[in-house]
Amino acid sequence: MSYVIPVWNIPSLPVVGTTARFPVRRVFCVGRNYVEHQKEMGGDGREQPFFFAKAPHDVAPVEAGAQGAVHYPPMSSDYHWETEMVVAIGKGGYRISADKGNEHVYGYGIGLDMTRRDLQQVGKDKGRPWTFGKDFDQAAPMGPLTPASSFGHPTKAALKLTVNGQVKQDSNIDQMIWSVPEQIAFLSQHYTLEPGDLIMTGTPSGVGAARVGDDLVATIAGLTELKVRILPPL
Repeated sequence: MSYVIPVWNIPSLPVVGTTARFPVRRVFCVGRNYVEHQKEMGGDGREQPFFFAKAPHDVAPVEAGAQGAVHYPPMSSDYHWETEMVVAIGKGGYRISADKGNEHVYGYGIGLDMTRRDLQQVGKDKGRPWTFGKDFDQAAPMGPLTPASSFGHPTKAALKLTVNGQVKQDSNIDQMIWSVPEQIAFLSQHYTLEPGDLIMTGTPSGVGAARVGDDLVATIAGLTELKVRILPPL
């Protein structure tokens, strides 16, 4: 097939144990999925899950053992980190039941849902979409995926973020309000999930503002850590 403009590279993530890569189709993100973060952001209780999207173009892959780098984004002075477990969908489906959700998971990784909080707040205040707050260049640094075939399907694993060596987020994925299978079931009522889709599964409390020069290290027990430096704006 020929195209009238050059075709861009497909966004992709490295995979532990292979040189092959995982192609990224879509990026779904669940909001306020940890109780303490929900309180931190003004929520209360087990509300119905809600999702927003980032473009595949936002994914900034970081190789195992390397330190990635993202530029402080334009049009913002309140740029926040949010550490999340990333779920990679390997088998598509529609109206998937929660008890079958794990069968659709290829693997797991660590991501940062970087957020222009000030622009997100403008959207909230005016009843507008969160696009400018959540969907921008390099808004989703992500580390390598670990296949579920070797890692299993975790329900409990310590999650931590340090910034310049200081602990900022310290929780466990068992604190999710909606489990991974429940998220898959809910999403698949609204979309036909496809291989290559990613789900960012929410962040615990401790979100905060990143500054130029900061070194972020995100860990989830059993997964490859994610290291990212914040560079000056382009």
